[in-house]
Amino acid sequence: MMRFVPKALLKRLYNRASLRNTEAGVVFSIKNRLSPARLEAVEQVRIDGEVIAPERILMSVDGRPGAPLPELLSGDGLDFPLGTLLVLELAIDRLAEGEHEIELAFRASPFGKLSVKVSDRLQSGERAPDTIPRDPEDDYGEAIIRARQDFVKQRTGADIEHITRYAFDPKITRGNIEHFTGAAQIPLGVAGPLLVHGEHAQGEFYVPLATTEGTLVASYNRGMRVIRESGGVKSTVVGDNMQRAPVFGFEDAAAARRFADWLKERTETLREVCSESDRFVSLKYVDYYLASRFCYTRFNFITGDAAGMNMVGKATFAASNWILQNYTGDEVKEFYLESNFATDKKASQINAMRTRGKRVTAECTVKRDVLRDVMDADTEQLYTHSKIANIGSMLSGANNNGCHAANAITAIFIATGQDVANVAESSAGILYTELTEEKDLYISITLPSLIVGTIGGGTGLATQSESLAIMNCQGPGKVMQFAEIIAGTVLAGEISLGAAISSLDWVSSHDQYGRNDPTRQG
Repeated sequence: MMRFVPKALLKRLYNRASLRNTEAGVVFSIKNRLSPARLEAVEQVRIDGEVIAPERILMSVDGRPGAPLPELLSGDGLDFPLGTLLVLELAIDRLAEGEHEIELAFRASPFGKLSVKVSDRLQSGERAPDTIPRDPEDDYGEAIIRARQDFVKQRTGADIEHITRYAFDPKITRGNIEHFTGAAQIPLGVAGPLLVHGEHAQGEFYVPLATTEGTLVASYNRGMRVIRESGGVKSTVVGDNMQRAPVFGFEDAAAARRFADWLKERTETLREVCSESDRFVSLKYVDYYLASRFCYTRFNFITGDAAGMNMVGKATFAASNWILQNYTGDEVKEFYLESNFATDKKASQINAMRTRGKRVTAECTVKRDVLRDVMDADTEQLYTHSKIANIGSMLSGANNNGCHAANAITAIFIATGQDVANVAESSAGILYTELTEEKDLYISITLPSLIVGTIGGGTGLATQSESLAIMNCQGPGKVMQFAEIIAGTVLAGEISLGAAISSLDWVSSHDQYGRNDPTRQG
């Protein structure tokens, strides 16, 4: 059965700005952005209306040496997995500067015959003198790294002695950073022990915190002492979602509603399509929101021990392709894989309500005598301050009614190789306090969108994996424990800073420990 491919989606096969002259002729490239397929034949290639004979075309797959089209596509054709890059080298005269029309007709299973027609501007292929050096063969080798270091020194006049020092093999950073030039060395301290009574984290943990803010590690250390002497912190992961939010545009609102009705009946099919794209993701459900002539969706996944943004992007893309190829109702006028409705790396109310990442709560009953002995503060003061601060949070429209969840989360994220930009949504928090009859303070914080992983991303890098190992959170099966430890650490910071503010010790502590003033002696 052949699958229909909308023209708007088909044009995205072509790699914009890939057209350039070479010594042997002209090249351009296409990339499979649809779904896994098999390329059976390239039936015609035209440049500015001129048909290029097959024997004058070489095609290379994902950077491998090129081969003539008849030879490469003999027999049953060529596997064309999602993400595969095909470069076509044409043995023709060099093209003149400016725009050129490119037409490509081919057959691919399960789509049948496809035709792409685009206009692209010829690229010079020459690197500008101010372009950062790179090596397409091995961009993480010693020679190219030194070339970039020398380039930075020459171009800026800066001395980068410390940036160029690192104790790991740069090749392990492939997939984590481009233009590798060195390392940013950030001070790292350890706070603890944090006593956790969680469903996954059980026992005492020492928490690595990477920061340049004085008093931060000491503050969390004091909060952890209060928690420990009060009997520990309970931590519980109560929700787990990761989203991608495609949008589908139609002629009018009625067409969008009909599409949503059709989509609601196909959740199980979408679940199967997503699992085929990546066996480590599981589609839970799809939310639908209609506005104007658009159907906004939020695909909600479980991603195991990975934070999972790339995984859910791949799975949702596969599901969206299935939708575009199988929906036979009203024409889809526009489609975008992300509508800004997942609010990736942005604080939002929908994620506070619906959960993005892990939804985790940490709670502790702080003993009145412990708080007085360790912090020189009263539980009554903290309770009163929390009620007053709630009004301040409401007036400001903040995404957190606590003190500084972002401090712990950022410091742990840097230390353990998380995507630090996700602090934007991960730092959202809901703080709650109440006094017991004994004047002890029950305090809890809920983090509704804590985005963390113990595999993937930067977690496998040298110092980052060591930091995870300190907490016994390295590798598969550890992400829930990691989330519970982070929530407990955040609560320790809320107790510590809240007490410092209530006891008027906040400014003096920063003045004593948190000022890096070169003019001060000792």
